[in-house]
Amino acid sequence: MENNKRRALGRGLEELFYNEPIAYDKMEEKILTETPKEEITNVKISELRSNPYQPRQVFKKEALQELADSIKEHGVFQPIIIKKSIKGYEIIAGERRVKASQMAGLEEIPAIIRDFTDEEMMEIALLENLQRENLNPIEESRAYKKLIETLNITQEELAKKLGKSRSYITNMIGLQTLPDSIQDLISDNKMSMGHARVLSKLENEHQQKELAEKIINDGMSVRELENLTKSTDEFERTHKIKKHNSPVNQYQYLEDELCDKLGTKVKIKTNKIEISFVNGNDLNRLLEIMNLDTRG
Repeated sequence: MENNKRRALGRGLEELFYNEPIAYDKMEEKILTETPKEEITNVKISELRSNPYQPRQVFKKEALQELADSIKEHGVFQPIIIKKSIKGYEIIAGERRVKASQMAGLEEIPAIIRDFTDEEMMEIALLENLQRENLNPIEESRAYKKLIETLNITQEELAKKLGKSRSYITNMIGLQTLPDSIQDLISDNKMSMGHARVLSKLENEHQQKELAEKIINDGMSVRELENLTKSTDEFERTHKIKKHNSPVNQYQYLEDELCDKLGTKVKIKTNKIEISFVNGNDLNRLLEIMNLDTRG
């Protein structure tokens, strides 16, 4: 029995993290379909605690309330995935369901218990949040950094696995170099990713903070910020700007902006825009960002 459990989990993770692109839904579906119904059990919510590798620090109250209302009416349809710990259980996947169930007044929740390693716990928690939730940019940045360190892969390899552009991954991880005060502005949606991307390429922390004040107080646009930092030698950059003899992509700036906004590869060529997506959930995420009705 135990070997079957490990096989159901291990094979799913191997396919998930070493084939591309990876998709959280496929992993969870695999565990659910390969778990006999008799192995799904109800556990007390009071015995559950968060996955220590959970990257999400903030849960939107409005979204949790909507889920709680649904749970009150229909119950919890999909079991959470947990690991037995020294005292109680650690949540591997489904923390939003747990929080919403608490709000709905439930004392128990259906769960699948698996014997995860610490590495597997981190991989699943990061991936669930990256592909199912809208992490704020700083949480997303930390998640990418942890995935690269945990899987021992390059930024290019991670970009391919997540169906995102290399520049997007690089820009997101670059946010970790910014001062905490600027990271707080990004987390609170007071500064755009476009602004943050430009600031992260500067080496001088004092200059970064001064420019951040101008962005907030004077409403400096991303283009104005880029022009200012590129037009003078006053600003020391982490990577020197290289001059290329080859023709410049006239749409590069727009491609970068769309990549930051949509969180995926975007190419503009021959009078058309190409937007990449990983799976159905990723497509729905993009449609929601563009305020398009997905109900048909």
